[in-house]
Amino acid sequence: MAKARVTNRLPQFARMVQDKGVKGVTQAPILGASEASVMTPIDTSALLNSQYRRVEQEGSKVVGTVGYTAEYAVSVHDPNVKQKFRRTSAEKEFLAKGFENAEPNIRAVVIGSIKT
Repeated sequence: MAKARVTNRLPQFARMVQDKGVKGVTQAPILGASEASVMTPIDTSALLNSQYRRVEQEGSKVVGTVGYTAEYAVSVHDPNVKQKFRRTSAEKEFLAKGFENAEPNIRAVVIGSIKT
């Protein structure tokens, strides 16, 4: 009589997929922040230099964060606060627009990282 042996490797598989996802999510803030950097207003470069990226694991989720530590970043980003920018590529809502522009590349990187 033949015997079959079943081995549960689901936890290892899930961990492998999650590790690959972390690599993809680590790339996402880099791509979005790069796009945002082009649109970030520059006067003294303090705002641009205050940009930060962070990737953290929260339970089963991997969360990437990009932000600015400069106190005035919110008002510069706010479309309701009128300002003139010296940099021709500068735009209001530069962080949001940067991630919108990078979205196709972010999606491709995350999907590609999981597939490999």
